[in-house]
Amino acid sequence: MKRKNISVFDVFVYGILTMCFLVMLFPLMYVVAGSLASAKELAQNTFLIIPKNPTLDVYKYILSTKTFPRSMIVTTLVTIAGTLVNLVMTCLTAYPLARRNLPGRKWLMLAVTFTLVFSGGLIPTYLVVNSMGLIDKYAALIIPGAISSFNLVLVKNFFQEIPESLIEAAKIDGGSEINTLTKIILPLSKPALATFTMFYAVGHWNQFLQPLLYLNNSKKWTVQILLRQIVMLSSTSGDDDGMMPGFILPMMSLKLAVVVVSSLPIIMAYPFMQKYFDKGVMAGSIKG
Repeated sequence: MKRKNISVFDVFVYGILTMCFLVMLFPLMYVVAGSLASAKELAQNTFLIIPKNPTLDVYKYILSTKTFPRSMIVTTLVTIAGTLVNLVMTCLTAYPLARRNLPGRKWLMLAVTFTLVFSGGLIPTYLVVNSMGLIDKYAALIIPGAISSFNLVLVKNFFQEIPESLIEAAKIDGGSEINTLTKIILPLSKPALATFTMFYAVGHWNQFLQPLLYLNNSKKWTVQILLRQIVMLSSTSGDDDGMMPGFILPMMSLKLAVVVVSSLPIIMAYPFMQKYFDKGVMAGSIKG
C-alpha cells in the first residue's frame, strides 16, 4: 500500500482547519454547558465546558410555560408555509429569467439586482403591510419576503446550466412550459432546491423583527418572540411554573437555554441537507 506524502503545506492547512473547528466548537459547548449549569457554577467559572452538577431546571421552566407548545406549532407552520411559498415563487420567477429569449430579460434582471443594493426600508415596508391589512396575520411573515433576490439569482443561474437541448426536446414532444419546468427542470435541480429550502426555512424559523412588528396578539407569537418574553418577564421564583419552592432562576443559564431551544430544530435538520449544499450553491454561482 502506498503511503501518501504529507507536505508542510498540508500540515499548515490541517492546522488552520483544526483551529477554525475549535473556535466554532468551544462557544457551542459553552452555550450547552452553561444552560445545564447552576447560577453558582456559572459565577465561579468564566468559561465552562462540562458542568459538575448538570440540571434541567431552566429547560423545565421554559417548557412549563403554557404558550410554548402553541408557539412551536405556530413557528413550524409558518416555516413550512413560508418555505413552500418561497420555493414556488422563486422557481416560477427564475425559470423565465433563465430563458435567454425572454423579452425584456435584461431590464427585469436589472430590477432584480437593484433590490440587492437598495430596499424600501423598515417604515415604508410596515406601511405597505399595514395598508394590505396584514397586521396581526401570519401572512405578514410570509408575503413581504416571498422572494429573495439573492436566492433568485442563484436559482436562475442553476437553471441556465441545464442544457437547452432538453427544453427543446420537451417542446418537440408537445410539452408546455409548466410541464417542462415540473418534469425536467425541477427534477434536475434537486441539489439547488434542497439547498435553498434550507436557506428559506432557517430564515423563517429565525424571524424576529417581523413577528415583533406585525403580530400584536400574544397567542400568535412565534417561538423567538415567546422566548424573548420569557427572558424579559421571568421572575426570581418559579412557584407558578411548576418549579420547586424557593427555586432561584439563574438568568444566565436561562438565556443560554433559550439559545439552545431556538436553534436546536434547525441544527437537527442541517445534517439531512448538508450533502446538497456544495453542489447546490456552487453550481448556481458559476455564471450569471
